[in-house]
Amino acid sequence: MPRARDQHSESTLTVFLAFAANLGIAIAKIIAAVLTGSASMAAEAAHSVADTFNEVLLMVGLRRSARAADRRHPFGYGKERYIWTLLVAVAIFGMGALFAFYQGVEAFLRTEEEETSYLVAYTVLAVSFVLEGISWRQALKQVRADARAEGLPFLTFLRRTDEPTSLSVLLEDSAALLGLLIAFAGLALHELTGSAVWDGVGSLLIGVLLTTVALVLGRVNLNLLIGNQADPRLVADVRERLAAAPEIEWVVDLVTMTVGADRILVCARLDFTDTLTAGDVERACVRMAQELGEAHPEIDEVFLEPVPRDDPDLRARVVARYGKALGETRGESGDASVEG
Repeated sequence: MPRARDQHSESTLTVFLAFAANLGIAIAKIIAAVLTGSASMAAEAAHSVADTFNEVLLMVGLRRSARAADRRHPFGYGKERYIWTLLVAVAIFGMGALFAFYQGVEAFLRTEEEETSYLVAYTVLAVSFVLEGISWRQALKQVRADARAEGLPFLTFLRRTDEPTSLSVLLEDSAALLGLLIAFAGLALHELTGSAVWDGVGSLLIGVLLTTVALVLGRVNLNLLIGNQADPRLVADVRERLAAAPEIEWVVDLVTMTVGADRILVCARLDFTDTLTAGDVERACVRMAQELGEAHPEIDEVFLEPVPRDDPDLRARVVARYGKALGETRGESGDASVEG
């Protein structure tokens, strides 16, 4: 799939650029934190260290998820990317947010100390903002390009994407830019007022920011690991194509699942015309699977099952899944439910 390969290459570039930027920023912030003693700067240093570590996790995820399917993993390793990105969310909270909270509380409790080398801190923050901005721009460029390729508005794409790598970098870099502004404000207020309270407040706000990003990333990847349905537009088109086949009396049930970036599993239960022979059904299944793959290259596997649409057990299972009985319309999400 050319688009999937292009997306993988672009994701690799995005992650590598973020890694290089964060590594340099982390070193500079650590030096500045030692020289100034600023809690906000220390929190930002921990933030950048966490981000640098996270880019390594993302690169590992990209590499391992690209492996081909084998006997033990017949649907491939696509979902492994979601596991590594979930670890990124854990690292953001564990390495970044918790340390920021610790630094903030310590700033409130410690004896007042006169800090020095504010110019060093401001310089590091300014340079860091520029470098983070470069990484953020690349991540934003990729996410926007992917959204255009999917024909979706930007915010809608963020909610539906099955490629969390570029989204992770975008959220990390967005949080980094906001964190730098918070650190600058906390450091400036500390210098102006002589009170370490402002520095502590800045560190706590950075902790809240990182916690929010970790929760958002965790939720996105948790849903993907559980098994999201495919894009509702794809689901609706697949249903229409199956229903339009001359051999099909009714599309009884349609289930889709994301098994990796741009990889979809399609399972359908179909009521075939009763006059068809077994050979006719077999040939129809092969043809429909090929047609679906040609129409949607992201469809990786297609399973078609002949069933009678009035089977009570099947009806009960479908109703339990979608909350729709026979004769009702399908849900707004595009999931196919039983109709009759």
